[in-house]
Formats: sequence, C-alpha cells, structure tokens
Amino acid sequence: MASQQFFHSPSGFSSQTYIYHSPRPSVPLPPLTTPLSVTSYLFSLLNSHPPPPHAAALVDALTRRHILYSDFVLNIKTLAFFLKTKFNLSNNDTAFVLSRNSIHLPILYFSLFSIGVTVSPSNPANTKPEILRLIQLSKPVIAFATSDTADKIPSLKYGTVLLDSPVFESYVTTQVDERDLDSELDAVRVSQSDPAAILYSSGTTGMIKGVVLTQRNWIASLAGAHAVRTVRETPAVALCAVPFFHVYGFRYCVTALALGQSLVSMERFEFGIFMRTIEELRVSHVAVSPPIVLMMAEDRRSMDCYELSKLEGLACGGAPLTLSVIKKFKKRLPQVQLAQGYGLTESTGRIFGTIGPEECQVIGATGKLAPNCEAKIVDPDTGIAQPPGKPGELWLRGSLIMKGYIGDEEATANILDSEGWLRTGDLCYIDSEGFLFYVDRIKEMIKYRGYQVAPAELEHLLLSHPDIADAAVVPYPDELAGQVPVAFMVRKGGRNIDESQIMDFINKQVAPYKRIRQVNFINALPRNATGKVLRKELVKLAQSNPISKL
Repeated sequence: MASQQFFHSPSGFSSQTYIYHSPRPSVPLPPLTTPLSVTSYLFSLLNSHPPPPHAAALVDALTRRHILYSDFVLNIKTLAFFLKTKFNLSNNDTAFVLSRNSIHLPILYFSLFSIGVTVSPSNPANTKPEILRLIQLSKPVIAFATSDTADKIPSLKYGTVLLDSPVFESYVTTQVDERDLDSELDAVRVSQSDPAAILYSSGTTGMIKGVVLTQRNWIASLAGAHAVRTVRETPAVALCAVPFFHVYGFRYCVTALALGQSLVSMERFEFGIFMRTIEELRVSHVAVSPPIVLMMAEDRRSMDCYELSKLEGLACGGAPLTLSVIKKFKKRLPQVQLAQGYGLTESTGRIFGTIGPEECQVIGATGKLAPNCEAKIVDPDTGIAQPPGKPGELWLRGSLIMKGYIGDEEATANILDSEGWLRTGDLCYIDSEGFLFYVDRIKEMIKYRGYQVAPAELEHLLLSHPDIADAAVVPYPDELAGQVPVAFMVRKGGRNIDESQIMDFINKQVAPYKRIRQVNFINALPRNATGKVLRKELVKLAQSNPISKL
C-alpha cells in the first residue's frame, strides 16, 4: 500500500499507484484465522454497547408485534439449536429462503450464520422456473418459505419449513436450558472465509449468478458501520422499506441490529402505511429506493398529513437518484439528511456512502469509499488508471468484495482479476474530495425500481418462442421506475404474432419487475461487423417511440 505522503488529501488518491484508498480511518478487524461467525460478532458488538433493557430489536410495521433485544438473542440461539439438532444442518449446507420481509427473517438469518449454514434468499415474486434456476445454482438442502410461496419450491433433502406456521414459532420460542444452547453452539466452528450468504445478481452482463459473500465480508461490513455509529440517548428506530432478500435490505437489516437499533419491518410497501409508521413509531431513519423518494418529494397533500419531526435521515440505494428528485426532496424535507450510496451485490452492498449532514449536502455524490477498501478509475478503452476528476470504469478491492460466483469460475474470472480487483462495469469519477459520482453503466443490465433485470435472460426467453427469429432487450428511461425493459424483435417469415401475445408469453415466465413494457417489431437488429447488437441504436429508437403506459 502506498505511503500517506503520496495521497492527494482528502481524496485518498495515490499519485504513485493511481489507487484511491479510503479517506476514512481504518477499522480493525478480527484476525482472519480466528474462527468467528457473523452472529458471534453481532453478539460481541451488542455486549460492548448493550441496548437499553426494554429496547425492541424487531417491530412489525403492520401488527406492531415487537421482540425485545433480550428475546432476540435468545430466539437466535434457540432456533439455531433446533436447526442443528432436528435437521442436522451444518457447515457447507445452504438454506433457501422465499419470503416477504418479516420479523422472523433476521432471526433466521443470524441463526443460520451461527451454525455455518449459507443463507440464500430470493424474491418471492419469482416464478417456479426462475426459482428452479436459483436452486440449481445454490443447491440448498432445506428451504424456508411462507404459505403463499412454498408451492414454488421443489422437493429438497430436508423439505420446506413454513415461517408463518406454529411449528416454526415453536423452534424460535420453545424454552431450552441455556447451558444446552451454549454447549451445542460452542461446538460449531465457523471460519471467517466460509460462505455466509448467496445472493443473486446478473453481474455486469449475462444470466443470473449466485454471489458468494463470506462471514468475513459481513463482519467487515458491521465493523465499518459500528466504527462510525452515532452515540444516542435512545436507540434509533430504523424502518426498512426495501426487501431483505436484496443486498441493500439484507445489509440494512443486519447492520441496524448490530448497532442496537429498533428495526421496523414492512411486509409489503404501501405509502400510507409507510408514512403512518414513521409518524406513530417515531421513526428516525428509513431505508428506501428511488421511487419512494420521488413519492415523498412530490406527494405534498399526503406528506402534510403526517408528523415527521422525528425523522432524521433517509438512506436511498438500489439505483441512482436524479438531480431533480434530490432537489425536490430537499425542498420538501430540508431537515432530513438524504444519504446516498453506491454498491453492488458483489461488494456486500454499499461500498461508497455519505455520512453526516455535510456529506449529504454534496448534490449528486454517492459518498466516500468505505474503510479497508481501495478503488481505481480505469479508462475502459486504454486500461489506464485515472486521477481525480477523470471518468472511467470503477474497480474495487478490499474486505467487502465477494468470494466469487458459485459454480461459475469463468464468470468470476471475468469480473475479478488475479489481484482481487472487481471490475464493476460502471462509469464513474472520484473528485478531489474523495466523493464518487456515478456517470453511466458500461454494462447492459437494466435497473427497474432498484431490481436488476438482465437483458440476456429476457432475450433467451424471447428466442425460445417459435415465432421469433431474433430479439434484443434494452432499457427505456422512466422517472418513477428508473428504467424499464423494451424489446426489439424480428418475426420468423410468415408469422403474425403481435405485441400482446409476446407480453403474455413473457409475463407467465418472469417476476413482475422483469416484464417487458413495450414490443417493437423490426426487419433486422442493427449489428456491427462482428455480429454484436448495437444496443445504443436500439435505445435511441426506443426513445423515439414513447411508452404511453407502463
């Protein structure tokens, strides 16, 4: 690592290596050789800074059911005990999770972490074929689902446990002698290099992939958050309005609990319930996606109905916010810090972020680099690293970077080089103060309401239709959703398939967020000399034919 004298303070840039080092203080981590699970690390943080005796760890936004921190810790241990003794779950096993947000999920996650079982959550809106593909990647031995999602899961070695059943409740709350709990769990050795979670991503291009995040990745994430925590008289009340199966919600969930905050869980987002929860539970911090920020910025009539004086900060992630939305929000709620961040599933979520009121005032910035991490800005044409202010592809390295894609060495090698640099596929620049500014995506992935939609996946489905000869899917900009998928296709000779038939064909096979919003029939897809589809031309063509209704 370059010595401090080469840094262009405060950006953390080394003029010798052209590497950006985090401008934030380094955070000490446990020795890598020390056996340690994310759960054990959580317990150590809570022991070092214990929440008040009657502080709620988990709260259901709709029913207002709550679980105190003392019960939360005991519930984790009890569930881990039953999972280990009843199902014989152990290191190297994977558990598939298919559920909306609930107060049960954090308990389940930490219980599985504690016995070395890899957690693999998925979007409950996914279809059976999509879920089968994910299960083929992660190879789980057991699943945890709800009554309305369990039928999508194929038969597994240890079956499917219903999270909304009395049986699961008994696994969490049955009284077991604490000496037996501790004895059983102390016998488990979890290495920090072991997988902790497999989350799903399209990577920079292509089909869905399983991102392996280790116990060390999550420990580093929690250590970084704990190092910059704000000392408070009463615990923060944190409302998570993003799904726990997404890396953003997953990380927000485990971080809030490690910091001793009261985590409020929303099963499904409804704007009225969301606003009423903020008011009635005196919520101080909220995690949202860009569409929710837009609603809060523009729905003045609804906003004026609620008392929001306790709201201190709003974290937004999953997709970039437009400058116009940022300005509208700051005008509507000037007292609320709007914190943005940049992250990938492959970087354990947020790896750049704004902290504190001063950083949140930098319009358009997605924050500064996390502790114990490094970045490079690389010209995508020349491969030359760039100094502050110059755009290029963002490369990342450090304790938050994934282990790789499960079962896909080729895809891993395509994004992670031999020196540990993760090539993000995003065009960005870092200014002289160390702030990251997102410019555009080099990669082809579409971001719909913060969800990743891989064009290759939709194209594969389109080309499976007997009436389609060629197809390509591109993004179409939308203020509310960010981007929506638009398809261009060539009919096979003599076929008369129409737009509604195509949409119906796709809608039956994919989750709602992946649905194609417009179909365009053309004589031939534009391609270059090597046969690659000229997507920029299709994007221009799509924008010349506006979508009237999403």
